[in-house]
Amino acid sequence: MFYHLCSYLKELLYYMGFYAWDDVLFRAILAAMTAFAIAVLMAPKTIRWLMRMKIGDRPEFHHAALNELMRERANTPTMGGIIILTAIAGATILWAKLNNPFIHKALFILIWFGGVGGADDWLKLTSKTRQHSRDGLKPWEKLVFQFGGSMLVAYFLYSDFRNIEDAKMLWLPFYKYGIPLATWIFVIISILYISATSNAVNLTDGMDGLASGCLGVASTTLVILCYIASEMMGRTSQISWASYLLLPHIPQSGELCIFFGALTGAILGFLWYNCHPASVFMGDVGSLPLGAALGYGAIVTRNEILLLVIGGVFMMEMASVMMQVWYFRYTGGKRIFRCAPIHHHFHLAGWSEPQVVVRFWLLSIAFAVVALGTLKLR
Repeated sequence: MFYHLCSYLKELLYYMGFYAWDDVLFRAILAAMTAFAIAVLMAPKTIRWLMRMKIGDRPEFHHAALNELMRERANTPTMGGIIILTAIAGATILWAKLNNPFIHKALFILIWFGGVGGADDWLKLTSKTRQHSRDGLKPWEKLVFQFGGSMLVAYFLYSDFRNIEDAKMLWLPFYKYGIPLATWIFVIISILYISATSNAVNLTDGMDGLASGCLGVASTTLVILCYIASEMMGRTSQISWASYLLLPHIPQSGELCIFFGALTGAILGFLWYNCHPASVFMGDVGSLPLGAALGYGAIVTRNEILLLVIGGVFMMEMASVMMQVWYFRYTGGKRIFRCAPIHHHFHLAGWSEPQVVVRFWLLSIAFAVVALGTLKLR
């Protein structure tokens, strides 16, 4: 909205010497600040509303010691992801080019996956107080909606990529040539990838500020990757950063800097209330769309493999659950970890909740630094 207003007044703005509105990083910073302000100002009223609606967390684990450790979380308002999604959408609409196709799909992901997560949270958190006959969406129901939304995004995204050769290839770290992908392979990878990252963030959302802090690091890294994929090295240069670093060049993807900048700002604003001891939790309404958004950003910039490093904490959490379930079934009841996801393992091992969260934050920063360090190693 702001960009289009400035475009209408561009001759006047240029005459006044104001060029910054056309710079994507400038608008990304403003989007982050706007989203932060929306989240901080919106949170108190939203938290009070959730409390009145009795939408509170009731952690229940098949582990007596863990239930004891987590009992203080009881009745803390959940579905705080509404705050994050509102802040992201508001800031993106205000500062991004609204005719950009990548922005359209990013907002669609927030709405679709946020709706799935919201329905799951509402059924799950109100079932005991309102006598519902079910405890949230069934796993297969959630997967059907996740795959359905991912399929729509993948189909229309490939249509955008039809005339971009770099976009129709798989790019690997340390290797400067893309590997061509058939249309059906691209679509399948995109569907599985967006759904997987959505669930990986959902599994990480189990401690005060854990998922929020790691999301903030990952989204900030994606701002950098989106800028590199699209922008030129200088205002008059004909060479893009992507060409210089031997990375895929995806025109128009730089506009996602505003979206992920808004995501970072919204997360920081939410973390103000989500840090230990948390006043509100994200819930599925936040974790599912934010995880899907990370996967979408990686697909647009063709950094699917690199996101596995950037989101190393999320991959650890998902892998720990898969390993635990497989080993439990294979051995007839034995476990690899004390409890999965793995953050609960360390909690039961004697680490306090703030220790687990801060150490995982540090790991997330380290993973992001390593990932960015590989960009020049081709």
